[in-house]
Amino acid sequence: MAFESQEKAKAYWSENLRLMAILLAVWFSVSFLFGIVLVDLLNAFTIGGAKLGFWFSQQGSIYVFVVLIFVYVWRMNVLDKKYNVDEA
Repeated sequence: MAFESQEKAKAYWSENLRLMAILLAVWFSVSFLFGIVLVDLLNAFTIGGAKLGFWFSQQGSIYVFVVLIFVYVWRMNVLDKKYNVDEA
């Protein structure tokens, strides 16, 4: 990966780390907070016949994790094109 300048390389990695921090915060919120800490509050609601807290701990966090993977790939492709380091 060749950058045009050191400043562009720093900006690229800064944006990359920011994106990862945001996605990790979403993952933490869904898996730990919704699935463990807030499970009793969320169990007051149902989704597909299951309590929402149970659903997040068993299925929802997995679905969100898979969606986060696709979001990361999409955003990194946009970032690569922005800094002219894409594979195409």
